[in-house]
Amino acid sequence: MKSLKKFFALSLALALWSSIAIGAEAPLVIQEQGSFLIGGSTLKDEGEFVFSDLWSQSGQTAYGDHAYVFYQKPVSPKKFPLVFLHGGGQSKKTWETTPDGREGFQNIFLRRGFSTYLVDQPRRGEAGFTLVSTDEPMTPAHYDRTMFTLFRLGRWPEFYSDTQFPKDKESLNQFMRQGTPNTGPLDFDLVAESIAALLNKIGPSILVTHSQGGGCGWITALKTDNIKAIVAYEPGGSPRLFPEGEVPETVQTSFGPIAGTAIPLEEFKKFTKFPIVIFYGDHIAKEPTDNYGADQWRGELQLGRKFAELVNKYGGDATVIHLPELGIKGNTHFLFSDKNNIEVADLLSKWLKEKGLDE
Repeated sequence: MKSLKKFFALSLALALWSSIAIGAEAPLVIQEQGSFLIGGSTLKDEGEFVFSDLWSQSGQTAYGDHAYVFYQKPVSPKKFPLVFLHGGGQSKKTWETTPDGREGFQNIFLRRGFSTYLVDQPRRGEAGFTLVSTDEPMTPAHYDRTMFTLFRLGRWPEFYSDTQFPKDKESLNQFMRQGTPNTGPLDFDLVAESIAALLNKIGPSILVTHSQGGGCGWITALKTDNIKAIVAYEPGGSPRLFPEGEVPETVQTSFGPIAGTAIPLEEFKKFTKFPIVIFYGDHIAKEPTDNYGADQWRGELQLGRKFAELVNKYGGDATVIHLPELGIKGNTHFLFSDKNNIEVADLLSKWLKEKGLDE
């Protein structure tokens, strides 16, 4: 028995030494993981169920418009978990393994001691069932050149020379295949209700959003008191919330108008109750241009700065971080999965520490 124990101890030591020797990550130890559905509603047929007519919908109930949540908890987790919400046309895959096979924010922050909750919003990914009639197309969309431009990888077929996106063919293939369609109409309020329900279930949390998820995140803050901070990576799309009478002028871009939405000042002041940080990547236009990817984010960045300015005006703590201003070049719209995502994660870790949120 002693010799067997020595054998296993030696085997473990050799495995750990080997992983260090080849530069591999240390084993990731997870205390708990699981998944569940949150939010949603039901729709009951008013007829009467007859057992002999098993496949008739009569008298039966449909379940849908919920969110799907996958979570992992490390050993001795930090006090506040990170809740990750994806952007448009995406799913929780956004935060998982990067297109070129490196660890994404899910594992990076598990290693840093945070419990992580990855969400598929209602009518997307593993939360696909909807209770509304829809004409949403489910056939493959021919938009790879559009996405290449909109997400600021470059001008098809050329990448920007300093891009942080991996340039090999397979990484681009993986990236394009991670998109997923809506199975019903996009409903920001519905998404926000499901995120609020999640936060009310698990308690005070740090909400991390991307792109379209940013708009849902702002609405979520109006529906729950369990947000300890919002981290928004290039929030885009509607709604962009501002106090009544202080909505900035619409920014006209080649992508389309970038406009704000007015809400009562007392609601807007909810954004002053917790710290906010908004990150933007590179290749965002400074002047109007026909490159609609660069030009859209010119408008989004302009309104993002105005949002932070107004939050701070009313006593809040909002920061906008534009990576090129820190000397960090080449990041795309998916800056958290670019080749330098450890550097991007370090910026978040630093901010969380400064705000007392990594205890």
